[in-house]
Amino acid sequence: MRNTFKNIKYWTLLVGFVFLSVFTARGQSFEIGKFGGDLLSVGGGARPLGMGSAFTAVTADVSAGYWNVAGLAEVKKLEVIYMHSERFNGLVGYDYGAFALPVRSDQGVFAVSFFRQGVDDIKNTLNAWDPDRQRPRGNPEQYITEFSTYDMAFLLSYASHYNEKIRWGATAKILNSHLGPFADAWGYSLDLGLQYDAPFATFGVNLMDITTMMKFWNVNADALEPLADSYGDEIPEGQNELILPMVKAGVSKQFAFDDFNLIAATDVDVRFEGRRTHYLNAGDVSFHPHIGGELSYRNTLSFRAGLTNFTRGFDSGLSISPTLGAGLQFNTFSLDYGFSSFAGTTADFGFTHRISLQLTI
Repeated sequence: MRNTFKNIKYWTLLVGFVFLSVFTARGQSFEIGKFGGDLLSVGGGARPLGMGSAFTAVTADVSAGYWNVAGLAEVKKLEVIYMHSERFNGLVGYDYGAFALPVRSDQGVFAVSFFRQGVDDIKNTLNAWDPDRQRPRGNPEQYITEFSTYDMAFLLSYASHYNEKIRWGATAKILNSHLGPFADAWGYSLDLGLQYDAPFATFGVNLMDITTMMKFWNVNADALEPLADSYGDEIPEGQNELILPMVKAGVSKQFAFDDFNLIAATDVDVRFEGRRTHYLNAGDVSFHPHIGGELSYRNTLSFRAGLTNFTRGFDSGLSISPTLGAGLQFNTFSLDYGFSSFAGTTADFGFTHRISLQLTI
């Protein structure tokens, strides 16, 4: 009974978060933002990348805070993970870190996750131009500054067992977008996750942004004033965004033989904001499949492969991006590597390498 009351308290806090979101949004105008939350479409951890991001029904460690919060319920000890990757030939840096801590009093698990994707050291030359003389100022270098543009996200998660076969969880998300001194935005939403162990497979579903993420932009008109003075450009105004919910659903199956263990998994992401590049779509609903597998030897050495980014090109038919990965486990320490974007439409943007380190204490 005590555990039931504690779970009710967690749910009360989450419901309060939802009502606060609705109350804050009253009187605001929004437009649908198709890519306003794409920071979180990349995911966390090198192991899922190697498996083609087919991880909704597989995840059972600290990375579940993103992939399917229900999987956090399987965490038995303190777990910490960190990952760094670079995209677009090193132009965009991507960092992910998280920790998960079991709560002994109610047999639940609490986790905090952090994401950052950004471009640093961008030159700001707006003040180096003399609008009166229509030419660069003398010693223009002293007027040139640098800024960063990035997206960050904070995830606060809680998960527990409903019974021996069902796990559930919830994640409160806070998103921050920063465009140097010119503009920034804050958004928030809620994820709900569920995993079910059937006799023949494991099923998972992650309802992302179930409350609809509301993203509020603020523009610094003073910082953009040189655009109007020097080039006659109109200073943009902040536009609030609505990021619609997305459903991630998947199934996985494990096969054990001798010293080997094989995991086969498939996922599908269902979006509702009218993306047309996905190969499977019906009106404003699009479907993005993921297929992956992992072969492990004595739970020490793992090899992974997957298929993702099923898209339709303008001049070609179906395009698929394969992924590869490997992992090495040393008692409480694991090292994982993932490699993607070497084929398919994503190959035009350069290779993606990810390395993640995970520690269980």
